[in-house]
Amino acid sequence: MSDSDEHPIDGRRARGNKRRAEIIDATLAVVTRDGAAGVTHRTVAKQAGITTSLSTYYFATLDDLLVAALSSVADAYTAHIRQIIDAPGDKLHGLAKLIVNSGGPGRERALAERELSTLAARRPALAPVARHWRENVAELASTLTDDPQAIATLVAASDGLCTAILIDNVPADIDYVHRVLSQAIGTLL
Repeated sequence: MSDSDEHPIDGRRARGNKRRAEIIDATLAVVTRDGAAGVTHRTVAKQAGITTSLSTYYFATLDDLLVAALSSVADAYTAHIRQIIDAPGDKLHGLAKLIVNSGGPGRERALAERELSTLAARRPALAPVARHWRENVAELASTLTDDPQAIATLVAASDGLCTAILIDNVPADIDYVHRVLSQAIGTLL
């Protein structure tokens, strides 16, 4: 088979990947606007400007669609966590910055993350993705302390701060968040 014979398949694959990404983005927009309960193939298709049958072609079930959406935001969050872990300097300050940024330019996506992670507690198909997400936060915490109780407290504190910033509109101040996270570790060391 020549190279020219393979290009149509690569082109179809690229278009398919693009369409999947568009559907996932539409899903996140619906989650942000209507909450996770508002996600159906119909609402997502309408948001994406496609037919419902095309949406179900790419994601056969609602769980498939929600897993893809949660995986998308978890992958992005995991990439940020990995950058913080690998970067030199104050990792705790990096985590504080990540939390604070969830209340700013990335607010809509962060709200979608929060909605989907909450939904994961009730939908078994989403549990593995949510677990992987929490494991990555715990991995960052383990680079800051080796005390399991301190790690759990840090994860809980960061989750609580994210919720406060997103839901209660607490002023997003990096120094304040950094102090809270430092205290979460410091009280147990």
